[in-house]
Amino acid sequence: MTNNKTVPIFFATDDNYIPYMAVCLQSIKKNRSIDCKYEIYVLNTGVNKSDAEKIYRLAEKNFNISFIDVSEKLGELSDKLQLRDYYTHTTYYRLFIAKMFPRYEKALYLDCDTVVDSDVAELYFTDIGESLVGAVSDQCVNYYEPFKHYVQETLGVLSEKYFNAGVLIMNLKKFREVDFYSQFSDLLQRYKFVVAQDQDYLNVICKDKVHYIGREWNTMPIAANACKNPKLIHYNLTRKPWHHDDVLFQEIFWKYAEQTEYYGFICKTLKDYTAEDVKADAECEKGLIELCYKEISREDNYYKKFVLNA
Repeated sequence: MTNNKTVPIFFATDDNYIPYMAVCLQSIKKNRSIDCKYEIYVLNTGVNKSDAEKIYRLAEKNFNISFIDVSEKLGELSDKLQLRDYYTHTTYYRLFIAKMFPRYEKALYLDCDTVVDSDVAELYFTDIGESLVGAVSDQCVNYYEPFKHYVQETLGVLSEKYFNAGVLIMNLKKFREVDFYSQFSDLLQRYKFVVAQDQDYLNVICKDKVHYIGREWNTMPIAANACKNPKLIHYNLTRKPWHHDDVLFQEIFWKYAEQTEYYGFICKTLKDYTAEDVKADAECEKGLIELCYKEISREDNYYKKFVLNA
């Protein structure tokens, strides 16, 4: 058993996202409680030595950082995983946590494009009961009509119940009890979700087993849906402050970015982001919406094939 004041936090990254994960780690460190021990695990399949050393330098007493190679686990499924656009294998790493860390009954998972402006231990100690996950209803889905239709007509999940998987309280004990990994492997064999990929799998498997938490713990920079006093900001989809200089809550990101060794690199990334890159972002979002409609129209989509005709 682990100390009840231990807060296990998992990230998944490759070399491309290490600088932004560093910003999130710095934000967690600056707001942490002296009464807790924070165990940070970085799931990866290889990180260059220089970046690893920079991340390790963020460690302090009761703020430990470990890199965990998931190559072996990923190899079991790599030929079956769906990849598209900016999605890489890293998005699937969170699915292995319960199996790889039997010593934990509960853990947090955070995407690297998040910043925590409060003590993340408050989120961890939220009581989610027997639910598989604690999560926030996805604000992007409820902002864009095509996404609403997609999750309801392709996944069979009400749009207001569809959660974002970039910030999760994971009930690892329950994941093991229901053999989540086998459920995921089986569903992966039966159907290929191509829009939000592993997030769609999580929503289908966890349906009706979700404890919904306040939007302040996964606020996305969408003006119409923004929380006034966010505790955690998630720069989701193309809304990255290191690519665009008009992102809501960007000042919170930069507050912590300037405290890291990557500040100069991140500033240069923003400066070097071209008009063509901005256009590519717009095309990416347009393509995602088109893909939603394509999946909705399929006569053999998941909802029609496995829910309506069950």
